[in-house]
Amino acid sequence: MFASISSAVLHGAVGHPIRVEVHVGKGLPGFTISGLPDESVRESRDRVRAAILSSALPYPDIRITVNLAPSDQRKTGSGLDLAIAVGILAASGVVDPAAAQAVAYVGELGLDGSLRAIPGVAPMVGSLGDEDVVVPVDSAVEAHVAARGTVRLLQRLDELVAVLNAEQPWPEHEPPAPPPEVTTSADLADVHGQHAARRSLEIAAAGGHHLLMVGPPGAGKTMLASRLPGLLPALDRERALEATMVHSAAGVRLPAGGLITRPPYRAPHHTTSAVALVGGGSGSIRPGEISLAHCGVLFMDEIAEFAPKVLDGLRQPLENRHITVSRSKINVVLPADFLLVAAMNPCPCGGGAPGACRCNAANLHRYLRRLSGPLLDRFDLRVDVHRPGVDDLLASTGGEATAVVAERVRLAREAAVGRQGCLNSRLDGSRLDRFAPLDTGGRAVLRDRLERGRLSARGYHRVRRVARTIADLDPRQPDVIPERAIHLALELRAPFDEALGRVA
Repeated sequence: MFASISSAVLHGAVGHPIRVEVHVGKGLPGFTISGLPDESVRESRDRVRAAILSSALPYPDIRITVNLAPSDQRKTGSGLDLAIAVGILAASGVVDPAAAQAVAYVGELGLDGSLRAIPGVAPMVGSLGDEDVVVPVDSAVEAHVAARGTVRLLQRLDELVAVLNAEQPWPEHEPPAPPPEVTTSADLADVHGQHAARRSLEIAAAGGHHLLMVGPPGAGKTMLASRLPGLLPALDRERALEATMVHSAAGVRLPAGGLITRPPYRAPHHTTSAVALVGGGSGSIRPGEISLAHCGVLFMDEIAEFAPKVLDGLRQPLENRHITVSRSKINVVLPADFLLVAAMNPCPCGGGAPGACRCNAANLHRYLRRLSGPLLDRFDLRVDVHRPGVDDLLASTGGEATAVVAERVRLAREAAVGRQGCLNSRLDGSRLDRFAPLDTGGRAVLRDRLERGRLSARGYHRVRRVARTIADLDPRQPDVIPERAIHLALELRAPFDEALGRVA
């Protein structure tokens, strides 16, 4: 007999619907799976057999052939277990074939017949369209985020067989209570002093500009970066769904409501490998840190301690806002639209100040060489962060609160999107003259920098974009970008260049 069961697999962060075709017929007992399965899919034959027998259900002791269609796409993961089991039971007449084929199935089987959650349920269920789908109870939150049909929650295989044979109705299982969400109280009001760094943080949030902070240990670089997500507005439905799909595919626990509504914040350690950062893997490609930071912030503390090969892997995603991961048998495009914030010491010993640095010239050169020129050029803002002054540190109150700054950021973002349809950091060169016109003084300043070789063509465009954001943050600014905004944009880009002795 034959049965065709609907299911889905995961490619990167995107689900793909497939058909699990099962044929049970005469021949020597055996179990064959075709359709480019990986090792985890091939191992399902042992899990499925044990689960069926543990559920006190008959297992056909004849020839079983399973085909995963379409056969030209690689199939990975254990999420096909349930569909294969239902297909075998339907093809051997244990359950009603018509009832079995009316529903899709996503889930892993335990040897005792229990249904177990798997990573990527949200994108897999989303790829099934309007079909009703059966998922493990532990996957309820993820499934409801993306499902357009009815989600059926089950705990065991024998429970599913009883439903398909009309022996009992679909059970009403309550999903497990999610863990309590940890709310952070990180507020910009806690930051004392650091006026230039705070201003840069606001500009980065308002315009989507990548930010690099350079300063000695204890200056507050990490503290400032951790407060950046609070300045960003909540994600709209489309962006929230994109971020949720990536986190589901990576196996990251979703919040209680299912959707990730706040911009994600990721801070990988400097020992992170290139694959962990950009995504990949040999058989199953998983999202990396840059994809988990999609629609949010990627903070790279001690960026000069990352391997140069790892850092250079950021260059293409920073420009294209996605990463293409290619392997011999699979090619996956992962989203990677994030705001990059990096921090580093001015030298290996962290001293930096004249007379305080103990590094020799060779060590300093080796340290600074870890950041390539092309990568440095992608930072619109480069800020020298000094240790706060004594008066600032001992002051009873800090600066403006996050809520106050976030409101300015929201208004600036709305102004930019309303004017040109995108954030200022995404303005291409052809539209700068239209949406970021310069007054006479500002044009003269930039001409002088270009003629003296202090500004590259890419740097020229980035300075204009930052100046556009500075103007948007001040509602009194005219449509034409004034000279003072150009000076500030150059100021916020220059200090690190001078420390390295490089050209912007």
